[in-house]
Amino acid sequence: MATIGIFDSGSGGLSVYREIVKLLPHERFVYFSDNAHCPYGEKSPEYIRERASAITDILLGMGADIIVAACNTATAAAITFLRETYPDVPFVGMEPAVKPAALGTKSGVIGVLATAGTLRGSKYLDTKGRWSGNVRVAEHVGQGFVELVEEGRLDGPEVEAVVRASVEPLLKEGADVIVLGCTHYPFLRPVIQRVAGDDVRIIDPAPAVARRTADILLQKGLIEKEAVQHLESVPDSVNSDFYSSGLPDSMGRILNYL
Repeated sequence: MATIGIFDSGSGGLSVYREIVKLLPHERFVYFSDNAHCPYGEKSPEYIRERASAITDILLGMGADIIVAACNTATAAAITFLRETYPDVPFVGMEPAVKPAALGTKSGVIGVLATAGTLRGSKYLDTKGRWSGNVRVAEHVGQGFVELVEEGRLDGPEVEAVVRASVEPLLKEGADVIVLGCTHYPFLRPVIQRVAGDDVRIIDPAPAVARRTADILLQKGLIEKEAVQHLESVPDSVNSDFYSSGLPDSMGRILNYL
């Protein structure tokens, strides 16, 4: 049994945890929510690297065989630093899903919803640079999205108004595919889809990150091929431990939603 460590600035990384559990339901999971320091979006890269290193030490102390930075902002600011600092530890970060969006657009315009930290990160900018020659990329910060999810407010008129304020600018640009560039945002996906309309495709990179995690564990011989499942939902019984740097209320609310 492999131990999979996962961390995020808060509860958003549970959207990634959910997808990994569907693939690897018999492994052990340790999830760390750094909600005392959430959100990461406006924090400096130095601050985020310090937090990511501290959390990595905690997860390694709990026996993690692999660590998933289930946070786009933390990936942008710290994944290279983590790999250099802990060369024997496999890390998986969030991949900006610009490529599948660029390949799937019919209008020639893709929208990216993300935090400010992700949009200015080199990983995203490099990926955008490789594909923006073929399509136009419209960007918008999901203003208030992280706070809504941390508060467990996932629907309702006020939530829809907040979502609409960030989604409509992308629609006005002509985007027919919207990339969710923050792991908190998938919990608002039903509202985002309702605002965007059925003709707009929403891309959540979490399933691809789950597949990458399984692939690395297979390559390193930490799991057998038979361990990889393809479940449609999270099973009732999973060997998981959840920790937070602040109050656990938000994480508990989101766990009830999984």
